Amino acid sequence: MKQQPFFAMLVAIIGITACGSNAVIAANYGNTQPYLPVSLSVESDNQGMLREFPLNNDPSHYRAYLQAFPEQRYTLHVTNNSEQRVGLVIAVDGRNIVSGKKSWLSNSESMYILAPHTSAEYEGWRTATDQTNRFYFTAVENSYAAAWGDTSAMGVIAMAVYPEQPRPETSNSPQVYQRESASSDRGRGRSQNRGIRGGAPAADAAAPPAAAPAPGTGFGEASYSPSTKVEFQPASEQMEKVVLKYEWRETLCSKNILPECAPKSPQPSNRMWREDNSGFAPPPPVR
Repeated sequence: MKQQPFFAMLVAIIGITACGSNAVIAANYGNTQPYLPVSLSVESDNQGMLREFPLNNDPSHYRAYLQAFPEQRYTLHVTNNSEQRVGLVIAVDGRNIVSGKKSWLSNSESMYILAPHTSAEYEGWRTATDQTNRFYFTAVENSYAAAWGDTSAMGVIAMAVYPEQPRPETSNSPQVYQRESASSDRGRGRSQNRGIRGGAPAADAAAPPAAAPAPGTGFGEASYSPSTKVEFQPASEQMEKVVLKYEWRETLCSKNILPECAPKSPQPSNRMWREDNSGFAPPPPVR
């Protein structure tokens, strides 16, 4: 069956060039980050680009760990290294960052569009055509996903990349959205042009949020982010998937992922189980 074109996001970032991959420390896993047609990295406002600890080097389905820093805002950086325009379905904690709805990374979801050899930054949940609310690392119970009763993909940043199908000779004009008010400018000096598709998320018919050891992503302050809605028809199959699992430092240390983690402290000696005197009374200490 022929797929009908649908409207998605066009992102044009002026003055931002493709940036190099951050240094990768594979720790005990021994993998290196592969070359990705469309790369995804995470930048903390205070820590800079977060290191990735790859679980594999498969460019079609890349997986890695990274460290979350409590209460810090972060931004997703995406670079299209390919020769074609692509659609990006991005989900944080299992929620689509454009629509807020539960995501399965399918090609029918709201998505951002990225032109060949360009980069874009996504710093929050899209709440209007000219506004997003910042991503920040927080406890599960304070996360955006948990507020919707959904902890099924907590602590995961996922991106599915869809190439564009050949455009038909005739197409509908892009739909124009009325710009929302009540937005605020964070003054970061970025020239951005973003778009929105879809409405507000509906609450999932799920159990109340359960306690989980993983961190989550909160719904932070508003940030000015204008958008433009464009026509884009994605292919049915993904060309690439990136899945990043963020964890607190303690969890990464327990998994032996962070190489700089201090070795575990030795168990304190047991005063009732001494192994240095062969069971006989030792000499008294010298005073």
